Amino acid sequence: MQTRDELFPESFPQPENQPHDPAAGSRRDFLRNAGLLGAAALLPGGLGVAGNAMAAQPPSDIVMADAVALSAWIKARKVSCREVMSAFLDHIERINPKVNALVSLQERGDLLRQADERDAQLARGEYLGWMHGMPQAPKDLTATAGIPTTQGSPLFKDYVPRQDSIIVERVRRQGAILIGKSNTPEFGLGSATYNAVFGTTLNAYDPSRHAGGSSGGAAVALATRMLPVADGSDMMGSLRNPAAWNNVFGFRPSQGRVPFGPSGEVFFQQLGYEGPMGRTVRDLAMLLSVQAGHDARLPMSLSEDPAVFAGPLQRDFRGTRIGWLGDFRGYLPMEAGVLELCRQGLRGFEAVGCTVEEAMPDYPMEQLWQTWLTLRHWLVAGLATPLYNDPAKRALLKPEAVWEIEGGLNLTGADVWRATAQRSKWYEALRKLFERYDYLVLPSAQVFPFDAGQHWPAEIAGRRMDTYHRWMEVVTGGTLAGLPILNVPVGFNAQGLPMGVQVMGKAQADLAVLQLGHAYEQATRWVQARRPALL
Repeated sequence: MQTRDELFPESFPQPENQPHDPAAGSRRDFLRNAGLLGAAALLPGGLGVAGNAMAAQPPSDIVMADAVALSAWIKARKVSCREVMSAFLDHIERINPKVNALVSLQERGDLLRQADERDAQLARGEYLGWMHGMPQAPKDLTATAGIPTTQGSPLFKDYVPRQDSIIVERVRRQGAILIGKSNTPEFGLGSATYNAVFGTTLNAYDPSRHAGGSSGGAAVALATRMLPVADGSDMMGSLRNPAAWNNVFGFRPSQGRVPFGPSGEVFFQQLGYEGPMGRTVRDLAMLLSVQAGHDARLPMSLSEDPAVFAGPLQRDFRGTRIGWLGDFRGYLPMEAGVLELCRQGLRGFEAVGCTVEEAMPDYPMEQLWQTWLTLRHWLVAGLATPLYNDPAKRALLKPEAVWEIEGGLNLTGADVWRATAQRSKWYEALRKLFERYDYLVLPSAQVFPFDAGQHWPAEIAGRRMDTYHRWMEVVTGGTLAGLPILNVPVGFNAQGLPMGVQVMGKAQADLAVLQLGHAYEQATRWVQARRPALL
């Protein structure tokens, strides 16, 4: 294994921290001085999936910037919002046909007009916030007024909402410009991003393989620099698995941290909700500072000031205790190489002063899976039964959706109550484990990205998968506990395929999880070390 000095020489560009002279010549000179011009060409040799294979035309220096740096340049008028929009749209035109991450892209002329208005606002001293002039493409499950929200379903392929979701409201208020949507599986069901409306999103590091899901379009758009930051949503690892498979960061916040709505049901939809993704933890935290915060329409949303996530992330982690859950002592099947790579990734935590030891919750893991099946069936059936009850619409639902709905329709109220009681016991088991450990860590997926023509793995390590999502069982524990969880990259296997681990914190300890993720990132810097060959 290469040493940190071999991977990350002192000359490696770190644009977020590079000083610059505000009076420096042209904008082009500014970007050059910031270390971004041709940054990918400065990477150490032999680290990319295809070595240092580069496109004939390298990506724009603007699209290669971290979001925090880009935001600062826009605010200081070192780059115009029109220049930013043009750079991203040009880049999307080159890259997106190869991976199919962004869909429902809006008309270029209108987007440039919106960028011009953002520039005019700056000229008048009207700065809207951290996302002023930034292009964004919300996940195609979240409502966007005036832009189609298909949910990946033929039933909604022409549906255009009249109202934004809460997270979209918030980024618009901060000055973001919506350029389209990021692709998702039908209704977000399944951790492979394909649907009958837009097709399959392909992995950023190997376009012959899946991108993960359901926030697969968002993760690939981030990894390939088509977006500066991205939103996603997560019921069964949908902010964690695609982040792991595309070498970026994805954060499932604490239950209630990011209000999920508006919705016709505001009390029981507590398995799936939204959160941020980024190429750095700092970028991700800044987006969370926009997304988070109480909303009176969601009575269970948390009231802590979201500005805390825009503050410093530096912290001393010497003496921090981490419990490594791994495969729960052999309970979960893992593809060869996953556990080994994740164990190597634990060195990044040790490098910042943490101690890591094996841990195991006092809870029967098979019971946890049955709890998961019951609650997921129940929620999906509640949301989608009206579609199922119409035979014409039912015929357009994918089989996995029909299976979930029918499973829910066969449940009794007593079944659901027992499942919620078991969920509570699981939370208590983890709470006791957190009396010994400050954080818990486990793999973000049980397999590496698989063939893009395959619906899901039929087996793992010789063990048959009995449902379409059993192969992602590793993420259900975090979901059911409602705890903050961050995917951090751990590197690549011999085939150049990425993997990550989930960092799980105590209840509502979102900032603490991001602080550990930031320290780990500084010690490893996998996102900067290996960029997709498409770039």
